[in-house]
Amino acid sequence: MNWLHRFFRFSLLVSCLLPALAAAQPLRQTPTIEHHQLTLELRPDSHQLIATDRLTVRGGASGQELEFSLAPALELERIEDVTRCQDPCESAPQLMFRRERIAGGTALSRVILSQPASGANDRPVLLKFSYRGVIDDPPRDPRHLRFVTPSETSGHIGPEGVYLSSESQWYPDLDDSLATYDVRIVLPEGWSAVTQGTAQSDPAHWIVSTNSEALTVVANRFVVKTRPWKAQSGQAVLLATYLFPDEAALADEYLDASARYLDAYIPLLGPYPFTQFAVVENFFSSGLGMPSFTLLGSGVIKRHYTQPYALGHEIVHSWIGNGVFNRVSRGNWVEGLTTYLSNYYYHELMGDAVQAREQRRLMLLGYAVYVRPGEGYPVKEFAQKQDEKDNAIGYQQCAMVFHALRQEMGEEAFWRAVRQIPERYLGAVADWDDLERIFQEVAGRNLRWFFAQWVERAGAPDIELSGLRVQPSRSMAGAQGGTEAVVHLAQRGVPYRVSIELEFVLSEGRTHRTRVQLTEAQQDVIVPVPERPLAVRMDPGVHLFRRIARSEMAPMLNLYVTDAQRTIVVSRDGSGTPGPFPDIVQRIVAQEAAKSALSRTTVVTAADDWSAARAGSWLVLGGPRDNPAAAAVVQQCRDHFRLTDNGFFVDGKSYAGAGMALLVSCRREDHPGSVVTLLYGVTPQALGRVARLLFFYGWQSYVVFQDGAVVARGDWEDMMSAEVPSETR
Repeated sequence: MNWLHRFFRFSLLVSCLLPALAAAQPLRQTPTIEHHQLTLELRPDSHQLIATDRLTVRGGASGQELEFSLAPALELERIEDVTRCQDPCESAPQLMFRRERIAGGTALSRVILSQPASGANDRPVLLKFSYRGVIDDPPRDPRHLRFVTPSETSGHIGPEGVYLSSESQWYPDLDDSLATYDVRIVLPEGWSAVTQGTAQSDPAHWIVSTNSEALTVVANRFVVKTRPWKAQSGQAVLLATYLFPDEAALADEYLDASARYLDAYIPLLGPYPFTQFAVVENFFSSGLGMPSFTLLGSGVIKRHYTQPYALGHEIVHSWIGNGVFNRVSRGNWVEGLTTYLSNYYYHELMGDAVQAREQRRLMLLGYAVYVRPGEGYPVKEFAQKQDEKDNAIGYQQCAMVFHALRQEMGEEAFWRAVRQIPERYLGAVADWDDLERIFQEVAGRNLRWFFAQWVERAGAPDIELSGLRVQPSRSMAGAQGGTEAVVHLAQRGVPYRVSIELEFVLSEGRTHRTRVQLTEAQQDVIVPVPERPLAVRMDPGVHLFRRIARSEMAPMLNLYVTDAQRTIVVSRDGSGTPGPFPDIVQRIVAQEAAKSALSRTTVVTAADDWSAARAGSWLVLGGPRDNPAAAAVVQQCRDHFRLTDNGFFVDGKSYAGAGMALLVSCRREDHPGSVVTLLYGVTPQALGRVARLLFFYGWQSYVVFQDGAVVARGDWEDMMSAEVPSETR
């Protein structure tokens, strides 16, 4: 036997022995909590929580230190090893522990103890924590987003309500644990509690039978309404509302909407992961999705929060985010896919092509407005929303990445892959690499290039259509026959590999569409056309995620908000007079001061030589009688609108009366990337509610209000899909 044969025999022997050798070594898994059996008493009048948690821990080795999180405000009375003890256990050994600060922290927030020997050899250990304390951190007003985020309260138990989220650290936990829960809650008479999972015959007893990364408990004086419901698939789900008495009449509206969205998404995503879904009213402003319920502030509930981007979004989270989890340290794909399915795809599913296109357009605008060139980051690095830039990348850009993936894979394969995400990872963590593996397997081909380009690369394609010429087409033999269009497309920066639709404008209003592939920085694409085209448009359906220049967008308030230099022009009396305008000015200045030490906004009065401050975008408050600068806006807007004695004329329609108000923006002729915006009310009373919500109306060129309600809106000068004429036209 020569040396080569001996080598192969030795290699084969080693490969056979390695699994056995590995099996003989003790497994040192990371310790994790598998189950919590919680009993808690909540005393709202004194802000107190009294609790025991009998938890099952698996993994690690005897003597290994376990580091539990627990709120520093909670006094840990004792920890007992109840592994070998029947409940109730009267003589369980107590364990020594210590409390330490986490790195950079100032309060004791870690509980350290050694794992008991009873949990050796991968046997679970049962630990009983007994603790109590005060949780009293009233939620603060949101700084810049619409809702209070979990970081703006560490939990609250009080007469106005109870909110205990995982951020509150109100129960002991080990990092990255995915656990089930059995929860019993004691409350004052007249109070009801809601948490995840399934309420038992005793409404104070809840069981969470699927793995969850956290547990949230809320409680209040609710009016509870339930509705047994069966999906078209046959799955039974209990629908419920937990509303305050003043809003209890809205229960059926929310139950109907919940059923509507569940019926839409169960065929796409598979069986609903829980036994019930509840809409729960909250005592502070919130829009939060939890496994099996959503928590909405009273102001939100009153506004009939049943739209696809609202309640529909929270229901999709039942599968994506609350059924399948993500670790933000590995990238947050959850919000992008949820946004795609709810904010966008629901309109397509319902056959509303106009609104579906509008949602795609708004996603491109959101990115272009809030993510300046060179200031973006890869979708894979998005963790959570802190500001509008994060929203544009993690929600809107990421949603359009899934739209691009759908176009790349095709309908059947894409939706089969989406459905496999909860099929494979329900109750577990999935990251971008897991998604790439699923989509690649279903597609049956390598998609590494796609994820490298769209998920791991910062920025977006920046494409310009700059030329169209027409030539006769020639056959292989050189004979002429038919017509060809030669379209020149250029990509700024490193080119993307993209598919883009071109629409050729033909005679008598007819069009011809075709799809072309781009891979080069400069590329001429040759397209056979049925006749000589008059012009060509790029991406008329707005299906390609790309960067839109500010000069290509319709003028709107959000171009003022994000301009590098801004001027507010107030009336001759300044911003200190009573009325809605001073509040707007103070809010803008305060928000800017909170975000940055560098001021971008200049506030001037019409009595000053305000023309010297005209660079950038202007926001003019008031009409010509109070603010001469309003006349300059009318001049810039030319034929788009005009003011009348008791109203205004806009987009071909007249509006008049004491309750009428107008928010209108026009492009600056000398600075196409900047705008002039006018906020005008026929009377000060017409502007009250409009002024408070002004910056929620930032995406249209004009918005018309009557008594504070929107009655008309629209855009002009949208150059996103502008025509490029033929050179031979």
